[in-house]
Amino acid sequence: MAQDLPVRHNILMMKRRDWITGTAALAAQAAVAQTGGGKNVVIASANGLRACAAAAEILKRGGDTLDAVIAGVNINEEDPEDNSVGYGGLPNEEGVVELDASVMHGPTRRAGSVASIQGVKTPSKVAKLVMEQSDHVMLVGEGAGRYARAYGFRQENLLTEKSRLAWLVWKQSQRDGGGHNNWTDGLDAPAGKATGKPSALRRAFPEAGEELLAWAAEMARRPPAGTINCLGRNAKGEISGVTTTSGLAWKIPGRVGDSPIIGAGLFVDPDVGGAGSTGRGEENIRVAGAHTIVENMRHGMSPKDACLDCLKRISRNYGDDRERLGKFDIKFYALSKDGVFGSASLWNGSMRQGKLAPAQFAVNDGGKSRLEDCAFLLERKP
Repeated sequence: MAQDLPVRHNILMMKRRDWITGTAALAAQAAVAQTGGGKNVVIASANGLRACAAAAEILKRGGDTLDAVIAGVNINEEDPEDNSVGYGGLPNEEGVVELDASVMHGPTRRAGSVASIQGVKTPSKVAKLVMEQSDHVMLVGEGAGRYARAYGFRQENLLTEKSRLAWLVWKQSQRDGGGHNNWTDGLDAPAGKATGKPSALRRAFPEAGEELLAWAAEMARRPPAGTINCLGRNAKGEISGVTTTSGLAWKIPGRVGDSPIIGAGLFVDPDVGGAGSTGRGEENIRVAGAHTIVENMRHGMSPKDACLDCLKRISRNYGDDRERLGKFDIKFYALSKDGVFGSASLWNGSMRQGKLAPAQFAVNDGGKSRLEDCAFLLERKP
């Protein structure tokens, strides 16, 4: 009997080790499930449902993370109905479409961007070309255009008829101190001249339908601060990102927002994660938003809290004055190397036709892309 004691002791110790090991394994599995570890994850701004789906499919086939997210946003860049990105984007004040884009490739820790580039539908591809085929990080204006053409990109007119109409309506809505505008009829014009009112617009643009005129008038009054940001992470934990835009509608030619600026519109650190933004770029540049969010995550914040903290910095720049903050919006998106994601908006949503449309972002972590609500700093009420 005494001889059996060491054997029983060894058996009990083995069972205890197995129990501890099993418990640890279960805990590790739970942690992986909670963080998304081992899964492909793609997130984007709300206009990125198709982008997320396309990127997720490439990741599923084992494709590179940057190739995946660029292929995703190419859908928006080439879509004439997305008036804040690429082809069909709303133009500058002279009626010329100028595009900005940036890319960051986590596995190689490299970056590239272009700003104020004209005549190329897919500036994200040119930004990748700058990253891979030059010793530079950013090319701008005509230099960026020449570089793209040297590599075979065709020069195209990016102003669609729909966007041209919106630009003309905006032009006609502008007035000097005396109420005059050289883009509308003169002093002998009858009452109700083109001012953005439906009756005036119908006279000025008789071939345009009612729905198109209503859209153009809305764009002239409240142009979108669109853009698309897309971040992708594969099962190995590699992460890359892209941000691309046609920028602020009716901008001064040459204006550059946050989208092509590494550390503002996009930042990726493969040891931590990535972040990007959409919305009013000037406010993001002042807080180096994407870099700030990644640094917040480095110091232990969740992606959502990291985005909210950055929004607080923007609010503080305005003394937390809700009236002034109400004149713009901005959203941040963040994805950690472990697959945790989050997004936050300055406001809980935007008013559309008298209703509050919630602030949302796109996600694909397996299966069909979906929209999720953003966290928010400030609340608008219908």
